[in-house]
Amino acid sequence: MEPLNPVAIPQTGAGRRMCVVGASGKLGRYMVRHALDRGYEVVGVCREQSVPKLDDFADRITVIGGATNDRAVIARAVESCDAVLTVLVPWGVRDYSSGTAQAVMDYAKPGARLVFSCGWHITRDGEDKYSKRFKAMVAVAAKVMRFLRVVDIDDQVEACRRIFASDTRWTVVRGSDLEEGPSEGLPVWSRHVGDPVLASNLTRRTDFALFMVEAVTDDALVREAPAIVGRRTASALAHADGPA
Repeated sequence: MEPLNPVAIPQTGAGRRMCVVGASGKLGRYMVRHALDRGYEVVGVCREQSVPKLDDFADRITVIGGATNDRAVIARAVESCDAVLTVLVPWGVRDYSSGTAQAVMDYAKPGARLVFSCGWHITRDGEDKYSKRFKAMVAVAAKVMRFLRVVDIDDQVEACRRIFASDTRWTVVRGSDLEEGPSEGLPVWSRHVGDPVLASNLTRRTDFALFMVEAVTDDALVREAPAIVGRRTASALAHADGPA
């Protein structure tokens, strides 16, 4: 499989082991490929029924099938890993996100880089500024999805609360709306939603994954919750001058 970026990619992961939790989803598969392109040894975790989605990587990664909030599955997957990238998917109403995050934090080796993905609706310090429309959409979606027992957004909030309170080397990457398309490069970020640089609210999915992988080697992002946006969007081009 060809790398996502045809130019020479620094082998920042050479000799290092990375676990991708939620590897079979769209974002997860992009993370796996970016990690492989950078020389990481990759372990991918996904639900048993989703293992075939990783067939393209079958001879290049170790795949562990099982629920990502299964502590035994996570303990096995993160063993000896230098970094763990986790897609915090709030499936169902059985503490899937919080259970996954807690297991990762409990079983990752001391000093491992832990990078989690979520959306803009997560706030670390209450200083994010959301539009009325955004808040209404999140509130309605949370109620409807929980009523249908499909997704529990509140559990994703709880997962992030636990991460923020931990003493691990964490980063929580908060993604905007996503689209497919070729890479535009590493996204621009800010500490708070509401920053004009984020106004375009759009990021290429492959670049969200790229940010997750690159965060592993960026110590400036340790214990940060960056909100990201595509670096070629109108707002990023107009306002990007560093995190706010």
